[in-house]
Amino acid sequence: MQNTLKALAALTLLAASSLAAAADLGDDMDTLAENYKTVLNTDSAATLKQSLQNMRAAAQDAKQGTPPKLESKAADSPEMKDFRSGLDTLIGQIDQALALANQGKVAEAKQLAQGFKQTRDANHKKFR
Repeated sequence: MQNTLKALAALTLLAASSLAAAADLGDDMDTLAENYKTVLNTDSAATLKQSLQNMRAAAQDAKQGTPPKLESKAADSPEMKDFRSGLDTLIGQIDQALALANQGKVAEAKQLAQGFKQTRDANHKKFR
């Protein structure tokens, strides 16, 4: 049973990673939002880790996109650098929460994940 769950989790991660790699910016943002809800509402360490990994993959992929508000900007413009920096901040927060989840500290990881909202709100204000 334990091995079956591990195999299912690995297969789900692989599928989610490949989907996130092919997603456009809107899809990446939807993936982030859906998995963020799961992170905040789960008590399962496995589900928490999976959702954080899905979020990380989507945020990493989103760095390749351009928000509609910045479509007229060059890829190396200060605004685009700021956009990618915001995603790097989120990825750092996700990595911290994932480290806690890997240590079995589900409550602490969920508490840290509460801070994702501030990062999201600040960046949506600038780029959405």
